[in-house]
Amino acid sequence: MGILHDDVVLVRPSEKDDEPTVITVNCPDKTGLGCDLCRIILFFGLNIVRGDVTTDGKWCYIVLWVTGNSSTRWGLLKQRLMEVCPSCSSASMLSYFRPEPPSSKPPDMFLLKFCCHDRRGLLHDVTWVLCELELLIEKVKVSTTPDGKVMDLFFIVDTRELMHTAKRQRDTCDHLKHVLGDAVISCEIEMIDAEVMLCSQASSLPSEIVEESCSLELNEKSPSRSLASKDVSVTLDNSLSPSHTLVQIVCQDHKGLIYDIMRTLKDYNIQISYGRFSKKQKKICEIDLFIMQADGKKILDQSKQNALSTRLQIELIRPLRVAVLSRGPDTELLVANPTELSGKGRPLVFYDITLALKLLDIGIFLAEIRRHLIGDREWEVYRVMLDEGAGSSVPRSKIEEGVRKMLMGWA
Repeated sequence: MGILHDDVVLVRPSEKDDEPTVITVNCPDKTGLGCDLCRIILFFGLNIVRGDVTTDGKWCYIVLWVTGNSSTRWGLLKQRLMEVCPSCSSASMLSYFRPEPPSSKPPDMFLLKFCCHDRRGLLHDVTWVLCELELLIEKVKVSTTPDGKVMDLFFIVDTRELMHTAKRQRDTCDHLKHVLGDAVISCEIEMIDAEVMLCSQASSLPSEIVEESCSLELNEKSPSRSLASKDVSVTLDNSLSPSHTLVQIVCQDHKGLIYDIMRTLKDYNIQISYGRFSKKQKKICEIDLFIMQADGKKILDQSKQNALSTRLQIELIRPLRVAVLSRGPDTELLVANPTELSGKGRPLVFYDITLALKLLDIGIFLAEIRRHLIGDREWEVYRVMLDEGAGSSVPRSKIEEGVRKMLMGWA
């Protein structure tokens, strides 16, 4: 194609505060590319307000209009987007609708052990530092001692793949000490192996999350009755194109909306040939997607149409499950979201949870992240035991509402 490597991703920052930044991607295509791009954009705290996607199965052209984070490091965002784009030199070798090859080696996992004096908002500040350093939080175990000290165990993956170096470890601890000041007691980082992660897995999912999730898993014989919602409409049409199935979606906007659609299509190994989405008034989004199966054919099987329509409705009605429960005299917050089939979790969930609790002036006594299976799907589950304090009077309904709004971008 003769395209320069630097032109694979172009970022044109907005000239005015009320205008979106335009991101253009021009590269070889692969199934799931849209999902990978949207996941990175969500990780950087940006919201996609408009988009156009065109591909012939070998080469794609994507334009995204994004808003949100005024402190975005655009150069770094461009670099991360380029990393998930297939090499331009491999375009001639790409077959139509080739699935993404599985990763040959799982990323290295590290354990950050962090001890400090407790205070309100501490966990969110730590999470903010890790996000700024591009460290992905895979699991976390946080506990508070009776004398007011906190022991944090963060299982992290370094997107820069430098955590094995002494400098990267030292820089991470220095950033934490700079933000938290005299609260820091100790900070250590060490590499761990896969067996440690397997031993940390829980055997079962909290019953409250299972019940809520199962209530959304539809009976495919009557999806329209099971998932009636005035906020979400998903329609599949095979009459408008000789070679594509048209998917039309109308729904309320939320944080990561396009990512939720793209990851669902990626999990079904579906290719988008053309797509357009935009946000209308009253935060209503309209999405039109011309799609194909992995074999290059439209979706004619009615059961496959129902399955895809059902799954899209589930993910758009409630992409995350939130519950606040009584555990005797204590209060527990539960948040769950499905992972991609590739194993990647949703970005910034723990960041949003801790931010919502910080704004509500609610402390965290104990927190952990684990992965569980419901049926054939893996879920990431966040369990937070709240330290409401003797004088706290925040109703549990307000806690659930505050966390849900933050996660959905409605706060």
